[in-house]
Amino acid sequence: MNYTLNQLQIFLKIVQTQSITKASEELHLTQPAVSIQLKNFQAQFEIPLTEVVGRKIYITEFGYEIAGSAENIINQVHAINYKTLAYKGQLTGRLKISVVSTGKYVMPYFLADFIHKHPGIELLMDVTNKNRVVETLENNEVDFSLVSILPHTLHTDQLELLQNKLYLIGNFEKKFKKSLNTQEIFQDLPLIFREKGSGTRQIMEQFIQKNNIPVLKKMELTSNEAVKQAVLAGLGYSIMPLIGIRNELHNNELQIIPVKGLPIKTVWSFVWLKGKKHSPAASSLLEYMKKEKSNIVRDKFDWFEKY
Repeated sequence: MNYTLNQLQIFLKIVQTQSITKASEELHLTQPAVSIQLKNFQAQFEIPLTEVVGRKIYITEFGYEIAGSAENIINQVHAINYKTLAYKGQLTGRLKISVVSTGKYVMPYFLADFIHKHPGIELLMDVTNKNRVVETLENNEVDFSLVSILPHTLHTDQLELLQNKLYLIGNFEKKFKKSLNTQEIFQDLPLIFREKGSGTRQIMEQFIQKNNIPVLKKMELTSNEAVKQAVLAGLGYSIMPLIGIRNELHNNELQIIPVKGLPIKTVWSFVWLKGKKHSPAASSLLEYMKKEKSNIVRDKFDWFEKY
């Protein structure tokens, strides 16, 4: 056999995502390149690793066995790299962080300088919805998570990073007077929601319920970016985190619609399981963030404080 480390990594990603398309996206490779590497890798085994039914790929039992071995090999390679860097006196290891989808506009700014100072640290950041983030915490799959709503079902410690503000957002097809009555404005507006399991949707539904707002028209989309594009296109309006629409506000593509009771304010919090024993890399990151968070907020989010 003559398989490569690259082939092992590609096959493992296909197993994890159950999709060649998703694997290619996460690996930043073209779909044909991933397909070719999979074909070359499978050709070295007499027993099939995958099978295609219709247009969907399925992993065979033998394929899962090989994927487990591939993961062990890749982990050992990482361990060798870490040991080499550690021998040189560098901080090494993996950091696993799960982030709610709108947190992708926040978390990178708190990590950038730390990662640059410690090139021996490998960052694995999963951007997903609130339900999945809570699940990764509960299963102890990650070192830290970034949330805007604390998971009250879990015992966690947290470090507050930045205020989260949510406004009613629309494009400029219609002008609105100041301080509109919530009942009045929502009678005619088609509202765009995030999917179930989203923290933004949870906050939005709580606001609607609290104010007894009748929702006559409703649309559901599965990402913050999709909601933003729908609002830009004029499909409707949505209650969205300010953090994700900076450029659109600056370019006068979106407007904040003045509604009583808005903005809704929560806090972006960096959380971890209470009593968790952190690795040296995770402990170092936490100390860095405690020390530098005020400077990062001032330097990177000064625009945010103006709203």
